[in-house]
Amino acid sequence: MKKKPATIKEIARKLKISPSTVSRALNDHPSIGLVTTMRVKKVAEELNYEPNQTAIFFKQRRTFTIGVILPSLSEPFFSSAISEIENVAADQNYTVLMGQSHDDAARELQIIHTFRKHRVDGILMSLGKNTEDLSFVEMLSESEIPIVFFDCVPKIEAVNKVYSDLSSGMKEAIQAFASIGHQNIALINGPENLLASQDRDSAYRTALESESLQYDDKYVVSTDLTERGNIDAIEKLLAVPDRPSAIVSFNDFVTLDIMKYVRQKGLVQKKDIYFISYANYPLWKYMENPPMGSIEQDPDKQARKAAEILFEQIGAKEDTAPQTVVFKSKLVLK
Repeated sequence: MKKKPATIKEIARKLKISPSTVSRALNDHPSIGLVTTMRVKKVAEELNYEPNQTAIFFKQRRTFTIGVILPSLSEPFFSSAISEIENVAADQNYTVLMGQSHDDAARELQIIHTFRKHRVDGILMSLGKNTEDLSFVEMLSESEIPIVFFDCVPKIEAVNKVYSDLSSGMKEAIQAFASIGHQNIALINGPENLLASQDRDSAYRTALESESLQYDDKYVVSTDLTERGNIDAIEKLLAVPDRPSAIVSFNDFVTLDIMKYVRQKGLVQKKDIYFISYANYPLWKYMENPPMGSIEQDPDKQARKAAEILFEQIGAKEDTAPQTVVFKSKLVLK
């Protein structure tokens, strides 16, 4: 038969001391002398004693786990983010539980309920592109589970959030295009309901104005971020009589699809048409003919700061005011 794990009571019987003394010695309590502490730990090692984590969690009212919900781990942006989150969690002796929403709002909510059921101590989350119902924020608050949003964050104010200011990178992108003579500059934006899409649109308008370029809605199209949606978007722009000579796109994956499409149509990149996109994924360094540039959003910095805020929330003895941290985006020319 499999031997049962040793208990504090067994160690106490063997040493002829009280279980409470054993417990304090195992936790290096200052009230227990060094000799007793060493004897207790020696016997515990001989008996292969392991602490009852469930009891520890119950006593401390913590599980030492956090949940992380991301749209997709296959994206380099989120791979970089989760690596930084795990580094911060390891420093706090925490375990990270992962959930991928794949931009499915129902699946996202199911993951939240699972994390809540398993009593994670906190949640880090980047919203999926189809998420509109945010009632889970109140549910988590009632369960005393803090949540910090990063990258794709909700519009509501009373939550912790960390994100990138998209306007600085957009301004640099439009300036870069205008400096080499482009006037018909288009925007392929993401889904209209996304806060990130709305921020891009606003930044695009402001950046055009700063370069004395006129806004024209025929140069602004949206994609649902699928390959088909990306192709539909570039087709609309190429069908415009005075088609754009330069395009800012929602992210690098959109740009990959539209670059492939324009090549198939016989257009030469950086001659007939120029591209700048968001995210600055590492994949561009492996391409012979990358886009003109990409806008860095610092996923690692966002994720680290979001994790730090979450652990501040977990360790707080009373409610604290929500924090909003914004990093500036910046254009990286290729």
